[in-house]
Amino acid sequence: MRGGGESGMSTAEYAVGTLAAVAFAGVLLKVLTSGTVQSALSALIERALS
Repeated sequence: MRGGGESGMSTAEYAVGTLAAVAFAGVLLKVLTSGTVQSALSALIERALS
């Protein structure tokens, strides 16, 4: 519980949270666009459709 009746995130916490979310999105994008993952997804889709 926060003291002083303060609720929500402060500006600094919001900025750090936003940067963390952007970094996570970047890593996720790199993983999903890697050749290994694309090959696995393609094989999975082809198997599901056949």
